[in-house]
Amino acid sequence: MENGATTTSTITIKGILSLLMESIRTEEEEGGKRVISLGMGDPTLYSCFRTTQVSLQAVSDSLLSNKFHGYSPTVGLPQARRAIAEYLSRDLPYKLSLDDVFITSGCTQAIDVALSMLARPRANILLPRPGFPIYELCAKFRHLEVRYVDLLPENGWEIDLDAVESLADENTVALVVINPGNPCGNVYSYHHLMKIAESAKKLGFLVIADEVYGHLAFGSKPFVPMGVFGSIVPVLTLGSLSKRWIVPGWRLGWFVTTDPSGSFKDPKIIERFKKYFDILGGPATFIQAAVPTILEQTDESFFKKTLNSLKNSSDICCERIKEIPCIDSSHRPEGSMAMMVKLNLSLLEDVSDDIDFCFKLAREESVILLPGTAVGLKNWLRITFAADATSIEEAFKRIKCFYLRHAKTQYPTLV
Repeated sequence: MENGATTTSTITIKGILSLLMESIRTEEEEGGKRVISLGMGDPTLYSCFRTTQVSLQAVSDSLLSNKFHGYSPTVGLPQARRAIAEYLSRDLPYKLSLDDVFITSGCTQAIDVALSMLARPRANILLPRPGFPIYELCAKFRHLEVRYVDLLPENGWEIDLDAVESLADENTVALVVINPGNPCGNVYSYHHLMKIAESAKKLGFLVIADEVYGHLAFGSKPFVPMGVFGSIVPVLTLGSLSKRWIVPGWRLGWFVTTDPSGSFKDPKIIERFKKYFDILGGPATFIQAAVPTILEQTDESFFKKTLNSLKNSSDICCERIKEIPCIDSSHRPEGSMAMMVKLNLSLLEDVSDDIDFCFKLAREESVILLPGTAVGLKNWLRITFAADATSIEEAFKRIKCFYLRHAKTQYPTLV
């Protein structure tokens, strides 16, 4: 994976997507087209993805009860923490308690908490590449050295465990595992996750399990929480309501010590956690109060509908990619809401790299894709498929037109 690997410390996903949007002629302008964004992982942009009535009613009831307009405990409301512990325990061979759960303002804040708690002089952290750039940004602010572990597209974007062993040393504090995968759309097998846990134990560091897309698996492999292996190696599990319940704007996340061996039970560690949460602002109290109802009463049919929609959308993407020679996907998505495709610049006349491709595509066709550089892979693209079928079909029709317009003449073009 040396070819195309890059770092992302000066790039954020929201930053580059904002620049791409600014470069587009709006629909109201003469000649403008409807903007289709397959760049942001926000399913609420499309009407086919909506949260449950249970969630809406729970929040409404909580708000109108007039019981939850004050401050919550800094670690979160006890009833919300207990509900999250019970929800996560359904898939674990042991039971979590509310003391294992700390409520955060989305998963992004959970990432910041995890890295802040692990930071110390000379410490380093192993991050997946491609990955989610917020980790690198947080690490830089906390003076954590970042070491990149390449994911292997030829092996379903598995973590290169040989690279983990060569990169880790006595100052390595953690390995980040994102499963289901963002940006790659992969889902790790039980066997691979066990090997990760065993490697981490051998090398002496813990695992940060980013499971913000937890249970959004629609391929042949089921979602397996990293916490299943908590008895092998301590695991910090990060998650949220955002993706599975399609409410990213509610900013309800969690930071959980999935650690049955009790590595995090030291009173000094718990006190440090609590003191750090004292300086943070968590989600609105009435949103927290709705969590027990949301987690306990959401019908399974809602989740199945979401998975079917994501599977259908990803299938359309894979079929349309085959029709455009300059992009290629070696791995069919199995989960999450995004996939990576490789850009073949040798087939294009006047496109210099992935960033140039995305800006020209945005200006000419009003289609937004995320340059792979933003997630650590130069000359790749991240495509988010959490969109309706009509928008995806139209987006790929325009991408195909873009290819035909920029294709080198010595290569055969499409009929």
